[in-house]
Amino acid sequence: MANVISDETIEYVGILAKLDLDQEEKEQAKKDMGEMLDYIDKLNELDTEGVEPMSHVFPVNNVFREDVVTNEDGHEATLANAPEKRENSFVVPKTV
Repeated sequence: MANVISDETIEYVGILAKLDLDQEEKEQAKKDMGEMLDYIDKLNELDTEGVEPMSHVFPVNNVFREDVVTNEDGHEATLANAPEKRENSFVVPKTV
């Protein structure tokens, strides 16, 4: 294990994460963090020269579509159920 996490680092991470760890949990967290950093170091050994970065797993051309009106909004049918209406709006009691 090339990456050794200090007690101060674990204390600081615990404060940032608002965790109250006992000594056994701190030791386990140090071990886990060291293993994660070792794995990241291993990934950094990969030759990524010429590999184009990707922003999405699947090819995405255009996620937006044109807005097409397929039917009316139904405001007349909605207003037909209103107990009281004025022009094209519901009339509601004033609230303060």
